[in-house]
Amino acid sequence: MSIDERFNLSEEELEAMHNERIAKATVNRAITGPVSDWTSDWSHTEPEWAADPYPIQADLRQRCPIAHTERFGGAWLPTRHDDIAEIAYDTERFSSRAVVVGNIRPMMELAPVGATPPISSDPPFHHEARKLLLPAFTKSNVANLEPATRAFCHELIDSFAGKDVIDAAHDYAQYIPMRVIADMLGFPPEDQEQFREFIHHALEGINGTLEEQIAGMGKLADYIMGQVYDHLENPRDDLTSYLLGCEMGGEKLDPFHVTGTMVLLLIAGIDTTWSAIGASLWHLAKTEADRRRLAAEPDLLPTAMEEFLRAFAPVTMARLVREDMEWKGVQMKAEDWVLLSFPAANRDPAKFDRADEVVIDREVNKHAAFGLGIHRCVGSHLARMELRVALEVWMQRIPEFTLADPAAVTWAAGQVRGPRSLPLRISPNNVTSLSQ
Repeated sequence: MSIDERFNLSEEELEAMHNERIAKATVNRAITGPVSDWTSDWSHTEPEWAADPYPIQADLRQRCPIAHTERFGGAWLPTRHDDIAEIAYDTERFSSRAVVVGNIRPMMELAPVGATPPISSDPPFHHEARKLLLPAFTKSNVANLEPATRAFCHELIDSFAGKDVIDAAHDYAQYIPMRVIADMLGFPPEDQEQFREFIHHALEGINGTLEEQIAGMGKLADYIMGQVYDHLENPRDDLTSYLLGCEMGGEKLDPFHVTGTMVLLLIAGIDTTWSAIGASLWHLAKTEADRRRLAAEPDLLPTAMEEFLRAFAPVTMARLVREDMEWKGVQMKAEDWVLLSFPAANRDPAKFDRADEVVIDREVNKHAAFGLGIHRCVGSHLARMELRVALEVWMQRIPEFTLADPAAVTWAAGQVRGPRSLPLRISPNNVTSLSQ
């Protein structure tokens, strides 16, 4: 079967395939509104969680280390590092068929591939699917992307000329991974407004109506298919053309494997790093001692960066329970969600000394910001490079900055938490020139 034949489907055939997936999915009624008790009614989509989840997690760790909720059709929330790690490594009892807790559970027939391989894949399929992506995300390949990333960061800061206040989340942090991942996939960088919409629907719109979610998925699917057709007609040296030419077991990839992986790289490749850059700048803006120390000791930045990743880990993943069982004294049912809060794992005092403090010279820092187990982030080298370069350029060009209005800072709700509005005061006189 040629590459073209895999995608030689009419709009009606594609729509029928998507409709079959939706028809076989399990859909639960969305339960929204204030949380009545975090031990039995938790929700990671509520404003209180988005604004500051750490006191909630600390309280649960003491009172109810494996909390439950009837929202999302039933879900569990472990908050101790060792419990989170044990589930992350246990692929026999917990499936990765879906990794975003929501009111729609995808049809069981998707296993072991899942909708967005390899993050949604179970063994043994996962191993081969992940292996396909490794070459693109090696340290050497990522190093090749650094000069262009650094130049783009300077371009963004050049655009701040004459401004007293800028939104660092919107005007800086988000655009860096958008440009990098668009270049890697071979997508037009001018489509970044669409990328933001896709991210919102995929990660923050989980309590929307079924019709809204189907519409959001449809827009994303249409965009991805448009990129597929463009790359089939005009092959080039990028990840999309690479995926179209990949083989597993001597055969070209299934079309849903190709498009699902493209969705994964687009969504996960942007939102996570956007959030990490924003959270790091938020901390430095409100913590004068750390900001001035990093300005005076730039060699400390790689160590500080790891601490920002630990303290403000943006990503939370999910698993689905495979069958009814008792686990650590709680009765889990088949198809229950389990929300793996890596941010909670990183704040566990049983694992980290001074766990709730940001210690920018912390030497031993085995954090879980990039996940644990076989699904540990395949793009960790890329994310680290983007975060490091973004902070290096910012601290070089804007060493003095503060929160313009702490109350105006807003955070994304859901499974990727980071600032979505971050107004910073930057005196134009303090923005150093590129030549310095």
